[in-house]
Amino acid sequence: MHIAVIGLSHRTAPVEIRERLSIPDQTMEASLQKLRSDDEVLEASILSTCNRLEIYALLRHPEQGISAVGRFLSSHSGLEVEELSPHLFTFHHEEAIAHLLRVAAGLDSLVLGEGQILSQVKKMVRLGQEHQSIGPILNRLLTQAVGTGKRVRTETNLGTGAVSISSAAVELAQLKVGQARGLDELVPLDQEQVAVVGAGRMARLLLQHLQAKGCKGLVLLNRTVTKAELLAADFPSLPVQCRPLDDLDHCLSTCSLVFTSTAADDPIITAHRLSALNRRSSLMLVDIGVPRNISADTADLPGVASFDVDDLQEVVARNQEARREIAAEAEVLLEEEARLFLEWWDGLEAVPVVNRLRRQLEDIREQELQKALSRMGPDLSSRELKVVEALSKGIINKILHTPMTNLRAPQPRQQRHTAMRVVEQLFELRDDTADS
Repeated sequence: MHIAVIGLSHRTAPVEIRERLSIPDQTMEASLQKLRSDDEVLEASILSTCNRLEIYALLRHPEQGISAVGRFLSSHSGLEVEELSPHLFTFHHEEAIAHLLRVAAGLDSLVLGEGQILSQVKKMVRLGQEHQSIGPILNRLLTQAVGTGKRVRTETNLGTGAVSISSAAVELAQLKVGQARGLDELVPLDQEQVAVVGAGRMARLLLQHLQAKGCKGLVLLNRTVTKAELLAADFPSLPVQCRPLDDLDHCLSTCSLVFTSTAADDPIITAHRLSALNRRSSLMLVDIGVPRNISADTADLPGVASFDVDDLQEVVARNQEARREIAAEAEVLLEEEARLFLEWWDGLEAVPVVNRLRRQLEDIREQELQKALSRMGPDLSSRELKVVEALSKGIINKILHTPMTNLRAPQPRQQRHTAMRVVEQLFELRDDTADS
């Protein structure tokens, strides 16, 4: 068995590739079942966010398993394996474990220390459990990753003041508005007519940060107005007008700054749509949806500035340097957590040896018990037979207890391998898989 992660992220693939591989919640079960249908994939889980699509898998054989996952990604995206390969990364075993822990801790995020990724890893665990695509190995690894993410946020200052994708999007808008005014700094958004499209978790964060950055009011559009109203009710000091998505054209005509974060599969704002509007002279669009809510051709229109999640690097770089020293503290914790999992994993190697030792001692017990019973004659009652058999089993269990405990206990890998070889040699244990 072999643990691996195969995927892509904002570090390896542009948004136009990432959106092709995005897996929405409604198709997650089918995707997991398709992955698990391949005999090479023993367990599987999928992490799908705006900045990454990663598949964590327990594989029967490394090469065949990686190929199986590659075929799944190609089929899902509609891209040939050759087109995908330059954007994919693959980590094996220790590297895969280390990568997952870094992801859960927010150290591999676009925004260093981002808090949202931990909830997304939790969601990955829950979906894997609900859809029964993960077993004891990945369940333990993913659960430990969640615990590691919490530990990093508790024992270091990495999560203190950490910005999210949403806050980076608001800062990007502040920066671009400032540059339009001839200033190379973040400016308040009190003079902008703002609209937010969507009413989910990312939209909630947008409202929080817009309020903090001086926004005096905004229009919140959503397919379900009731959901928008429930979100707006949590911001009583921020004037919010809730409107149906049908009013999008009106907002695009009257607003100067529009953020989008919806679960739409296709762009809802296109150059064709904007060209048909009698809009104001300038319009800034900031899209933090993946798949994208705003088509790339909008940037070609005069008076329109259009940005997506890949454009956030400019503001992220302004905040990263101060967090790198704190990240180094977190790396020490990650190394410890990785070691703990690997020690547990190594303990699984001892299970076949322990099982062979138990079978061998059980065979001896059966043979010696039958010899003893034959000498004791036929006069033993059924109760006496049970007592004698229980005695023989108890002796075997007592003999096995110490070597079983020691072989499975956390210890350096070489030390465990040495102990396993000693047991195999002393008891002349035959490898059951040698002839298969």
